[in-house]
Amino acid sequence: MTDSAPKSTGGEYGAMRANIDIKKLNTYLEVHVPVVTIPVQVQQFKFGQSNPTYFLTDASATRFVLRKKPAGQLLSSTAHQIEREYRMLSALHRYNISPTTKPEQIVPVPQPFVLCEDSSVIGTPFYIMEYLEGRIFTDTRLLELPQQDRRECWLSAIRSLAALASLDPFQLGLKNFGPTTDYFPRQIKSFTRISVAQSQAIDIETGKVTGNIPYFEEMVGWYQRHLPDESKTGLRIVHGDYKLDNMIFHPTENRIIGILDWELCTLGSPLADLANLTQPWAIDARHIPKDSLLTEFTIIRPFKNATKDVPIPLEDLEREYCRLTNQLYPIKEMVFVRSWVLFRLAIISQGIAARYARRQASSEKAFLHPQFFPLVGRLAKSILEDDGFTIDIKPKL
Repeated sequence: MTDSAPKSTGGEYGAMRANIDIKKLNTYLEVHVPVVTIPVQVQQFKFGQSNPTYFLTDASATRFVLRKKPAGQLLSSTAHQIEREYRMLSALHRYNISPTTKPEQIVPVPQPFVLCEDSSVIGTPFYIMEYLEGRIFTDTRLLELPQQDRRECWLSAIRSLAALASLDPFQLGLKNFGPTTDYFPRQIKSFTRISVAQSQAIDIETGKVTGNIPYFEEMVGWYQRHLPDESKTGLRIVHGDYKLDNMIFHPTENRIIGILDWELCTLGSPLADLANLTQPWAIDARHIPKDSLLTEFTIIRPFKNATKDVPIPLEDLEREYCRLTNQLYPIKEMVFVRSWVLFRLAIISQGIAARYARRQASSEKAFLHPQFFPLVGRLAKSILEDDGFTIDIKPKL
């Protein structure tokens, strides 16, 4: 077996960074997972930074994927919830194989096989799912593809999202999967509380606090006064991190065969996933300072008002989404949602900065986040201002 996967397989893998007891794993698989022929060879994917993700090859050369919780004491009670991932994948897979589900209604996900909650096997709970061979694109521009292929891939991402947004979670057996109250008030409450705590983290070397996101109070106040009407879409499944590099595309066709990383899934507004997917079109390059740290992060691609390397017009994506979900175009709530998604990203980045202040961050670029999160926070504000909204700035005492 080679040390790394060819690019067409959709994800590089190599030696294990977080070791597991392969002997114990084989013993468990022999008893509980008949689809796997032991012994298995184990390597680790380079993606799956939050939950360690492994590439298994069994004795019959069939390939599988294993996802587990990180070892040690977890900092967050809401992150790393592979049990929720497994439950969601199982519900969607049952729906996909139902005789009443039409091909265009399928939400493409890998088939899950087993959830093991016994930590004595490999140290933490884990689950095993189908391995899907395909392509994962890490650059939203898709520059390696011809223009028409880029367009078709993005439309496939929209169609898969529309299929997900059309599902009633109660009919899938997910009634108690998450809160049923409005999504954005929940998000604002929880993330602002987290941000306030993170802002107080003190750098162990400089003694400086991490600090607030720029215009934090003013932005939170604006969001609270301009909440979307969520009754328009109803309660739906929210993936939580729906973006291009969490999708596997067919090896040669421009269609999605698997949506990955359901760790943050919950019930709420499907517009959150739409805004997360189309985030590049919310960002205008004129709001990014030249030589700024934003260029270090591929997640920030400014497609708004750009004249080159934009794979498809935003209007084409949103019109297709509206057609498939029976909504009027344009969706006026999207200005709020696009800004909030970036503001939330600023809070997530602030959290990495806070962990870096304590020298507890694992990301190689963690040292950049103290400068990164304020820039993203300002981008969230610029989205609202570009659409004509005024953020009342409180005078400093």
